Amino acid sequence: MIRVRDLALIPLAILAANALADTFSARVVAITDGDTITVLDANKQQHKIRFNGIDAPESRQPFGTRSTQNLARYVGLAQITDGMAWWFRRYADEQTAEDRGRYESAENEARLQRRGLWRDTEPVPPWERRRTRSKT
Repeated sequence: MIRVRDLALIPLAILAANALADTFSARVVAITDGDTITVLDANKQQHKIRFNGIDAPESRQPFGTRSTQNLARYVGLAQITDGMAWWFRRYADEQTAEDRGRYESAENEARLQRRGLWRDTEPVPPWERRRTRSKT
């Protein structure tokens, strides 16, 4: 099991828009929600990191708090496996074919097993909630 304090030891890779990766070591200083963390690099600059390939419930959505707590234990794909995030298909083209398959399979399995947010009768993906909120 990975805890927040352990995440500080993991080098983080950030995928650039052109699919080239820049890698740096940093310490996790905050978990914003189920798909976003804030890290502090060696120069003491903060960076907001959003995990590629997932979209977790917003903090005020059902399972939002639990998703954030779960991220403190795990990262990325594990969020989907535990039913604490959706596979964010909108950015699937930024993933390898292998990762796309794993993420889709993990979401399908979580849905079938009714894990986490899939216990809700009609879970609302965060991108739909954001769209609805912006219209009001």
